[in-house]
Amino acid sequence: MHIGILAAKLTANSGWEHYSRALVLALVDVGHEVTVLVPQNMEIEDDDLDYTIVPILPDVTPQEPRFLFKLADALPSARMMLMDCDVIHTTVELYAPLAAMIAGSRPLVMTVHGSYARYPQQRGWPVSMLYKWAYRRMVMACVSHYTEQVAKEVLPAARTQVIANAVDAERFAHLPAPSQPKRGPTVITAGGVKRRKGTLELVRAIAKVRETIPEVQCLVLGTTSAEPNYVDQVEGDIERLGLEDTVHLLGFVPEETLLESYAVADVFVLPSMNDGWKFEGFGLVHLEASAAALPVIGTDNSGVVDAIDDGVTGLIVSQTDVEQELPPAIVRLLTDESLARKMGEAGRRKAQAATWTHVAEQMVALYQSLLR
Repeated sequence: MHIGILAAKLTANSGWEHYSRALVLALVDVGHEVTVLVPQNMEIEDDDLDYTIVPILPDVTPQEPRFLFKLADALPSARMMLMDCDVIHTTVELYAPLAAMIAGSRPLVMTVHGSYARYPQQRGWPVSMLYKWAYRRMVMACVSHYTEQVAKEVLPAARTQVIANAVDAERFAHLPAPSQPKRGPTVITAGGVKRRKGTLELVRAIAKVRETIPEVQCLVLGTTSAEPNYVDQVEGDIERLGLEDTVHLLGFVPEETLLESYAVADVFVLPSMNDGWKFEGFGLVHLEASAAALPVIGTDNSGVVDAIDDGVTGLIVSQTDVEQELPPAIVRLLTDESLARKMGEAGRRKAQAATWTHVAEQMVALYQSLLR
């Protein structure tokens, strides 16, 4: 089978990019020919690739100005480059109109990662109509059941299938020994200081946890520049609650430091909070923490529910009652070592089963069903 893919840059610096790269490599590994259209500003360093890569698209990380006009400019070349493909698949929702115009009568698939399931509702006319038309043309491969639910709310007649995200479990299988002495029971979170990541809710929960576990520590990994006003609010609460020696905003860290942080941690907590039209499409960081054998805590009404088996690999708390439910959940996993260890072991098994090969096999089965 020859698969034509419209993808983000294959550099794994964002969610779109990581997914695009991993899926392309997995499809090649299971024996299929792949031609990938990527942003024209992507640097291609390796000439000895097992797939064809064509840099002709406008970028989405970040989204370029006059984006739709640039999509239209790319149409003739994109159509020519993918004319021999059996299936067209866009791994980025923003490329949906171009993918629909390229596909013609061929099977057409779009990965829906989360918030962009609502994109047709968020844009004004005529852009909203363009994306509604394109989305209706697609079979939506949703990364979680919650994302599928939202897609169905936006377009009730949408054709959908859930194909959950995967994780590179081997990356977290052999964590390095910590270079610094452990200061106390440690909570870790990742994904940056953002409203949708529930950083403020976590900081306030840690203040309550400290009443029971005075030596608790909390490490926050990821960007501190995406939402400056929100970061100011988080830093203000850290100071107001006297958590300067407890909560540590580490920003982006090198891979070695990230893995050391997982090695020193006792529980992973990311209380995702729906923020307007944006929501957590899948709990990839929760699954990565499970790969590191950590018990995990997340929230309901999000794709996180697919990444955590509640009561088995971790705990799910309510978004609406997060202030009441999150602190005792953290205390429970920090004080019950047997439960935490059992959940961590179950989580590692779950993560090890969530391979990109399995994703590719499910995707190929979807392509084949559409070709039939």
